[in-house]
Amino acid sequence: MRAAVVEALGQPLVVKDVPDPVCPPDGAIIRVGANGICRTDWHLWTGDWAWRGVAINPPFVLGHEFAGVVEEVGAEVRDWRAGDRVVYPMNPGCGHCEWCADGHQHICEHVEQMVPGVSFWGAFGELTAVRHADVNLVRIPESMSFVDAASLGCRYIAAFHAVVDQAKVQGGEWVAVHGCGGMGMAALQVAAALGGQVVAVDTSAKAREKTLELGAVHAIDPHATRPVEAIHELTGGGAQVSIDALGVAETCLNSVLSLRKRGRHIQIGHTTRTEQGYVPLPIDVILLRELQLFGAFGLQAHRYGTLLNLCEHGILQPGKLVSRTVGLDGVTDVLDAMGRFETVGVVAIDLQRSR
Repeated sequence: MRAAVVEALGQPLVVKDVPDPVCPPDGAIIRVGANGICRTDWHLWTGDWAWRGVAINPPFVLGHEFAGVVEEVGAEVRDWRAGDRVVYPMNPGCGHCEWCADGHQHICEHVEQMVPGVSFWGAFGELTAVRHADVNLVRIPESMSFVDAASLGCRYIAAFHAVVDQAKVQGGEWVAVHGCGGMGMAALQVAAALGGQVVAVDTSAKAREKTLELGAVHAIDPHATRPVEAIHELTGGGAQVSIDALGVAETCLNSVLSLRKRGRHIQIGHTTRTEQGYVPLPIDVILLRELQLFGAFGLQAHRYGTLLNLCEHGILQPGKLVSRTVGLDGVTDVLDAMGRFETVGVVAIDLQRSR
C-alpha cells in the first residue's frame, strides 16, 4: 500500500510503498477513505509527548482519526463484514477491563496498546489495522462522506463527550471555548446546537471568523483584549461552562477564571512538553466559587448513536469543520502549519484524492 511515512522526527514525511497491515484475529483491516490530521499527530511527529512516555519510533505511519470501509475481518469478529462503512474511536476499549465492563470503553485500562497511529502503524495510508472490532467499530450513514466523518474518530467525539456528557450544557447557558482549533470548533458547534451561547477565544483571525460561521455569538482575540474580563462583561458575570480545547497554561487558567459561581470547567486540550501535564490553578477561586472541573477523553462506541442521529438530521454538521483536504503528499505542510497554529478547523487527507 501507499503511505506517508515518518522516517525521522520533525522531518518531511515520505510517501512510498509499504507492506499491507496484517489483520488481528479480533480486529479488522480498514481501507481508509479519509483521515483527519490531528494535533496529536503533531505532538508525535515532533516528539513533543516523549516526556509522558508517548512516542513513536521511525519509520512510522501516523493517523488515528479516520473513516473508511472494512476490507477484512479477523476470525474472532462476529458483527462486521467486508464493505461496511465505519469509523473507529481513537481511544478504543478492550471490552474486558473494569472500565469497559462499566460502559466506559473510552478510558480502557489497555488503551495505550490499541490506538492506530500511536500504538502501531496507523491510517496515513491506504489501509490500517484496528483491534477489538466488535467492541469499537461504528457504522456511519451512507449519506455521510468519509471526509465529513473523519473527525468522528477523535476531535469531534471528544468535543461531543465534553459538551453533552461532562458539561451537560443547557439551552441559554453561556459557554466559553478557549482555543478554537478542530476540537474547539467542534465543541462550540455542539454547544450551539444545544442552545448554548458560545463565546470563542482564539488568536487567529481566520479561526475567529470560522467560529462565528459555526454558531459562536462572540469571538475574542486574546491579544487585543483580556479574555477573562471580556467574557465576564459579555455574560453578565461569567460563563456557566468554559472549555480549554488547547491545553496550554494560559488557556487553562483563563478557562477557569472565565466561570461564574458554580460554573463547570472542561479540559479537552492536552498539554505540551512546556507544561508536562501540570498547570497552576487558582485554588481559592475554585473553592470560593464552588467551581467544578471535568476531564473529557474521547467517546465510547456505544454512545455514537445520538451523535450520528443529530448528524443525519443536520443538527450537527462535522463536515463544516473541514477547511480543506490534501493528499498524502500534503501532510508535512499541514503538520508544519499546525506547529505555528496556522491551520483552521479540520484538515483531512482525502485518500481517494491520493489514489
